[in-house]
Amino acid sequence: MTQQLEADEAHRTAQSRSHSYGAWVTAFDSVEERERIMIRRQIRGLRRHPLISIVLPVYNPDRAHLSAAVGSVRAQLYQNWELCLADDASTDPRVAPFLRDAAGSDPRIKVIFREENGHIAACSNSALTLATGEWIALLDQDDLLAEHALAFAAATIVGHPDAGLIYSDEDKIDNAGARTEPYFKSDWNPELFLVQNFINHLGLYRRDLLREIGGFRDLFGGSQDYDLALRAIERLRPEQIVHIPRVLYHWRKIPGSLAATSDAKEYAHESARRAICEHLSRTGIKAQVVACPENSAAHRIIYELPANPPLVSIVIPTRDQPKLLRQCIEGVRARTSYPRFDFVIVDNDSRGAETKMLLDELRCADSVTVIEEKSEFNFSRLVNTGADVAQGELLALINDDVMPENPEWLGEMVSQLLQPGVGAVGARLWYPDGRLQHGGVIVGLGGVAGHAHYRWPHGHPGYFNRAILQQNFSAVTAACMLVSKSVFKALGRFDEENLGVSFNDIDFCLRMVEKGLRIVWTPQANLVHHESASRRRQFSEEQKLEFRREAEWMQERWSDTLAHDPYYNPNLSLSEEGGFTLAWPPRLPPLGVSLNSVTGDVLSELF
Repeated sequence: MTQQLEADEAHRTAQSRSHSYGAWVTAFDSVEERERIMIRRQIRGLRRHPLISIVLPVYNPDRAHLSAAVGSVRAQLYQNWELCLADDASTDPRVAPFLRDAAGSDPRIKVIFREENGHIAACSNSALTLATGEWIALLDQDDLLAEHALAFAAATIVGHPDAGLIYSDEDKIDNAGARTEPYFKSDWNPELFLVQNFINHLGLYRRDLLREIGGFRDLFGGSQDYDLALRAIERLRPEQIVHIPRVLYHWRKIPGSLAATSDAKEYAHESARRAICEHLSRTGIKAQVVACPENSAAHRIIYELPANPPLVSIVIPTRDQPKLLRQCIEGVRARTSYPRFDFVIVDNDSRGAETKMLLDELRCADSVTVIEEKSEFNFSRLVNTGADVAQGELLALINDDVMPENPEWLGEMVSQLLQPGVGAVGARLWYPDGRLQHGGVIVGLGGVAGHAHYRWPHGHPGYFNRAILQQNFSAVTAACMLVSKSVFKALGRFDEENLGVSFNDIDFCLRMVEKGLRIVWTPQANLVHHESASRRRQFSEEQKLEFRREAEWMQERWSDTLAHDPYYNPNLSLSEEGGFTLAWPPRLPPLGVSLNSVTGDVLSELF
């Protein structure tokens, strides 16, 4: 076991060295003169050129860093901007002359001097009073904009006239200019945003929206941007929140900054939790906000269950696995604090004497229904048969080789499913050796679909904490999935005809998303999955043929979706097991070829 873990880590290390981010930047994210010419030509072809106001609060800055920040604005390939500087009564006498010189050197640069220090929210609001642009971009005094940042922002604004909030990917930069730690983000992911401010940088807001919500608030120092975004999204539809999958912002790593270490400002984490609490209260959601148990800098939402929680029918297909089935049922009974559940066991023509004895025993047990399904193996049919006879309002689909780790697993899943707009909930599944088996599903990974963070070790937070935080995915596995019976039926159940063995859960989830429902994965429901972790399962030639047929059906039915999972970034690979490694090349047009990335055709002419 230890050797395998070490081998997996060595593989990741070797891959990171050969495919370093620095090499990736050189290959795919560097703007040279050729790209500048092409981007400027495309800017000229935009149907209109919105004014973008960059808001930059200042207080006793490192002058070299501030100069670089201002310089990164002046170097923008897109020229229709204004820079709104506000000084928060800096005590450094060199700051005011620098700001006056900057304003005097370019009519697009404005500055206001506050008479007393009011901290960052008040200072940002002072800068906002200078803004006349249609859109507001936020920049910190130490950080840098990529020179093509506003070009992509403007193209996105033009291409999405109804947008209210736009955000980009980001990375970090040190004092030597080395770029590291790229955060290639999900498209709008509401469940993840409740526990992580992934909008962060670069964030752009429609100016009239900021005016409606009253700008920044003083009580959320260190997380004033998070509070702002939480209030903004309350007034927007999901399609009005647009993600640009490009690194447009470089967050400087300096000692004591949040970029250098997430533990640098504990007060910021508390401010964030207060902001989330207020957001939940404003939106009528009853919940607690606490520190994430695996990282105190992150957050966890604990939703309140109703006083009379719904009955959950736990549907378990099985065939001649008496030890696993007994272990599963006894484990659920012993390790489930949720008060209302029963079992539906769907037996697929078991022949073993031990299995028959166990099934007879279960038939006499309380809250257990045993169904016989003697047809040829068809997983979709087994699940559908169990769902048809289930008495519960909710269905928990689980495999017979799954066993709960924490008693709160089912209550956590139910509480997530009962939130508005949620269609299904998946759990975090572990192999017995402690490696992750299921951390959500990335569609397109490996051709059709693959598990996020597959085989990553226990205790690893995953890519930017995505292995330890609730979030949306395009799909979750039916090895442990919770769904309401009414939704299950309304969507036509699992596809028995085309997907009898594989991908039936993926197809079901994608149909759910197609109807506008969200899929949630929660790391607070932990179960052990005894599927073989040390060796690959052996398949007959007939099984391999069936798998290929079903994979081809999925690729034809869901070709567009498999090419672009909204919860997985096109700069990340679809070929590496577990995902979250750099894509070589990205699934985007090269820099300079097109400003629209994946955001729609926004040019009146394109070369």
